[in-house]
Amino acid sequence: MTRARLAILAASGSLALLAGAFIFQALGYAPCKLCLWQRWPHAAAILVGALVCIWPHKLLCYLGALVALSTAAIGAYHVGVELKWWEGPSSCTGAGAGLGGLSGDSLLSTETISVVMCDEIAFAFLGLSMAGWNMVFSVFFACLWLMAARRDA
Repeated sequence: MTRARLAILAASGSLALLAGAFIFQALGYAPCKLCLWQRWPHAAAILVGALVCIWPHKLLCYLGALVALSTAAIGAYHVGVELKWWEGPSSCTGAGAGLGGLSGDSLLSTETISVVMCDEIAFAFLGLSMAGWNMVFSVFFACLWLMAARRDA
């Protein structure tokens, strides 16, 4: 398989994960802050994949691997937060930020603001949360990107 095809395969995987995230969101699984952070590197990987189609240079493939590893790292961090191995962002874990960060107007508002907690598993399949699956697939995509970088153009 050529460099460009491997890169397209890896970028397509990111596209599939990103599409899956939006499908789950449409089904009522609102994303937390860490879920949203995991989406940005996938969008970058799709962009890098498009650039490899134009200019199949190995440096772009290394960039794709780095991007895939970054979302895998965020996914690993998120899994640790879900399993209570460490604290997550104070705005979406434990008791959240509490009332201390709210203004008087916010406290008197009749609007209800729903915060999706980062330390609660909304959906799991085969014992892994969505963040865990993101981590596993993203490591696989990083391997594809590295294989692409090592191939001749």
